[in-house]
Amino acid sequence: MKRLIAIGLTISLAGCSAPLSYLDATSPVGGSIASLGWGLTAISVGVCLIVGVLLLVAIWRGSPRGAATVVPVNDRAPIRWIGVGVAISTVFLLGSAIWTLVTVHSIAGSPRPAALSIDVIGQEWWWAVKYRSDDPSREFTTANQLVIPVDVPVQINLTSRDVIHSFWVPKLGGKMDMIPSRTNVTWLEADKIGDYRGQCSEFCGLQHANMAFNVRVMSQADFDAWRNQQLQPAASVAGDPRLRTFMVRCAACHTVRGTPAGGILGPDLSHFGSRETLAAGLLPNTPENLARWINNTQTIKPGAKMPELHMLASETADVTGYLEDLK
Repeated sequence: MKRLIAIGLTISLAGCSAPLSYLDATSPVGGSIASLGWGLTAISVGVCLIVGVLLLVAIWRGSPRGAATVVPVNDRAPIRWIGVGVAISTVFLLGSAIWTLVTVHSIAGSPRPAALSIDVIGQEWWWAVKYRSDDPSREFTTANQLVIPVDVPVQINLTSRDVIHSFWVPKLGGKMDMIPSRTNVTWLEADKIGDYRGQCSEFCGLQHANMAFNVRVMSQADFDAWRNQQLQPAASVAGDPRLRTFMVRCAACHTVRGTPAGGILGPDLSHFGSRETLAAGLLPNTPENLARWINNTQTIKPGAKMPELHMLASETADVTGYLEDLK
């Protein structure tokens, strides 16, 4: 028994620091959800113990003391003990329901006006991320990563381009479904600078488990610098043969701002070289992995919408080199 308890505690403590654990929250929303989770766990354990003890008492008090003892048919003592247990459980469970409703209401909206608005569009199996602004010239789109400033409430506008997905950053907030032709609104606010993993939490097909994203929390100054850099057009040299190869093989699906490439089916690749991962967090962004991804897409991520391009070695080198230079 001691060994089982030790194993359970080890698993629980390890789960608190896991990337997708909501118990080690670093945001107002995440903190409220974590507190509720711990509280409901304690209440559940308490109810189970109380009911178990009362059930044992009822059995003990209602059992015959000897072979000659006859228990009257109308003896209601055991039932009364069970009734006491039910009453106590009802009080605790009603309290749990009220606590849950209060928590859900408190995290439904930000207590302060959101300083930033981001559209997140889920699709099989990656995330388009568009930064909104009152000035259209300051809007831009990236993929598979949200960058936000610390201690600032951010409004997240969620929708889907194909099937139902679900937006979830366990350490920063709760889940919210992403439904085609409908926009659901949630919000994030991080207390600490760092990286936080997000994940689709609604089964959406073959690559559901590989539909991840990252939320990077920066200081306000670093965020402003990052945003200004993202607003710049992609560096491109007129007549660059690598750009010509990209236009022929990739521009039908992908956009690179500052070039004629304006495809909308795949992720926006402007400043692709500054991203840390490929394929919605599946691979580190290195030239070797990018070359593999281009020509072996369906082997690496079966069912992905991107076809295997089967480029010549020279074409692969051109496209890989061009994209990795888009910082």
